[in-house]
Amino acid sequence: MFNYTSFDESKADFVEIAPASELPNGERLFVELGDKPIVVFNIAGQFFAIGDVCSHDDGPLGDGVIEGFNVVCPRHGAEFDIRTGKVMQMPAVVDIPAYPVIVRDGTIFIGVPKS
Repeated sequence: MFNYTSFDESKADFVEIAPASELPNGERLFVELGDKPIVVFNIAGQFFAIGDVCSHDDGPLGDGVIEGFNVVCPRHGAEFDIRTGKVMQMPAVVDIPAYPVIVRDGTIFIGVPKS
């Protein structure tokens, strides 16, 4: 899990995703990085990325309803903080991956842990 306020960029490889202009406020973008399904959110001009798999039943998470900084799984209602991946509501009990996001020169990059 990443703490966005104190993340050391040297611990990740950043992958270019898309121009920030292609992800307007309130929208989301689905990407695959290797074998990792990831969803990127723009919430009030801030970008966040989490794994697009609910830890409760491995179902897709990214199509869920956004409530503040939480996403609600469309299958069984588990809720996760999109800033950290932390479980906020059962039936899930295991956190999901959260990835650091940076915007450089108008382009969104997602950080994946270095091997």
